[in-house]
Amino acid sequence: MMNVLILGSGGREHAFAYKIKESRLCKNLFVAPGNSGTAEIAVNLDIQVDQFVQIESAIIKHEISLVVVGPEAPLVEGFHDYITQNNKLDNVSVIGPKKVAAQLEGSKDFAKEFLNRHNIPTAAHKTFTVDNISSGYDYIDNTNPPYVLKADGLAAGKGVLIIDNPEEAKKSLYEMLVNSQFGSASSSVVVEEFLDGIELSCFVLTDGETYKLLPSAKDYKRIGESDTGLNTGGMGAISPPPFLSDSLMKKIENKIINPTIQGLKKDKIEYQGFIFFGLIKVGDEPYVIEYNVRMGDPETEAVIPRIKSDFLELLHSVNSGSLSDYNLIIDDNPATTVFLVSGGYPELYEKNKQIFGLETVTNSMVFHAGAIKKDEKIFTSGGRVLAITTLANTIQQALEKSYESIKKINFEGMNFRKDIGFDL
Repeated sequence: MMNVLILGSGGREHAFAYKIKESRLCKNLFVAPGNSGTAEIAVNLDIQVDQFVQIESAIIKHEISLVVVGPEAPLVEGFHDYITQNNKLDNVSVIGPKKVAAQLEGSKDFAKEFLNRHNIPTAAHKTFTVDNISSGYDYIDNTNPPYVLKADGLAAGKGVLIIDNPEEAKKSLYEMLVNSQFGSASSSVVVEEFLDGIELSCFVLTDGETYKLLPSAKDYKRIGESDTGLNTGGMGAISPPPFLSDSLMKKIENKIINPTIQGLKKDKIEYQGFIFFGLIKVGDEPYVIEYNVRMGDPETEAVIPRIKSDFLELLHSVNSGSLSDYNLIIDDNPATTVFLVSGGYPELYEKNKQIFGLETVTNSMVFHAGAIKKDEKIFTSGGRVLAITTLANTIQQALEKSYESIKKINFEGMNFRKDIGFDL
């Protein structure tokens, strides 16, 4: 039996908590800081994910043996290293890579160099700083539109621009590098060719030697129907994408996943945790758009419910050396997730709107994200509020049930996309 701590406060962390709580190995479950959903099934701790000293105290106080890191920022800031360097925490395992490995997400340039070094397919690209911005202008002039500009560092999912016009692209490059449009995240900018295709997300859990393939997914990032409007943290997801054929999956494993695991070993980069492969299918070929060093959100809310075997046992096997022997069972039924968001999101939005009808939802799982509990009532506390997930025989049936469940929920300004899965 184990005491487990999950770091984070979103729908992803609620999905983790829901699955870990089911485990025969779970003794006590804590989430820091958590939300109104995790409060129902675990103990929320009033600690933010970047408060390493407070997290350390909580680990000691609650005799935690496993920490599952939800978001990327603490990993990029070296949370895993902080734990392993602490003699008092010798027996604590962390799901999430150390700082060097976390650069796969923390630095677009680092990731691109890694991809090139190990011959993993990705878009052609170059990296520029304020010192060689004129070379950046030349590169844009000699590249076909549209142009993809990516802030090198973490920019909360907002540091990627796709621009059709070369003059606009040069102007944006100037804004990013000279005027620090995305703060320190854009002190370096990767300019890359645009790949035209359909995106998908693949996930593995690895101990650095071997890996287990988790269910794949496709998410919907834009706020508007038919993928229009501003980018968001994610408006919904489906798992698995129906266009992910066995032959394409084989290609992804052979050309991308295996070379990534082998590349980490060659580079002597330790890795224990999730790897999220943000991919694009161009024709019949997969390319890497980006690496993330954690599970995606909203994809997790669709992926985790499809895992039928003991999830905590799976996580524990990463550090106990038994991952290769673990029998991972995946539900064949697809899952769909639709996000309910605050009015105005992803721009200015109001909080503290009471949420009604949650107790009436019976055919779907409701994962809380930007929601908190006050005086036995649930209120909105963020832009992305609730993830409504349903498993069914087909994607269409799952979507219909998710939308039926949504009709029972209400809060002022509630918004959601009515066309998740439209492009399949």
